[in-house]
Amino acid sequence: MKHIQLSVLLLGLVISNAAFALRCGHSVIDLGNRKNEVYDKCGEPASIETHKKLVGRTIQNSNRTLGLQEYEEIEIEEWIYDFGPRRLKQYLRFENGRLREIKNLGRGD
Repeated sequence: MKHIQLSVLLLGLVISNAAFALRCGHSVIDLGNRKNEVYDKCGEPASIETHKKLVGRTIQNSNRTLGLQEYEEIEIEEWIYDFGPRRLKQYLRFENGRLREIKNLGRGD
């Protein structure tokens, strides 16, 4: 019984890890990769959209007499790869040049 549970656990880890990776030819793209690494392994995406996002937070001391606003501008790039009708399109989101999200879209064209 323990052998079966261990096998199921290992299979779950492999499957969950694959959800955060993309295969381009013989290369695997993982979260955290840089844009240039992805481009070198996968080539030109079908589309690229770029925008900036302002992320902030408020820092307050215990007396609440001083509230500091801290902001950071994040550059977002969204790439879409279309590998053809036999594979799903892939959505990749980069924040400040690092891959943060990989999502399967519908069938390719």
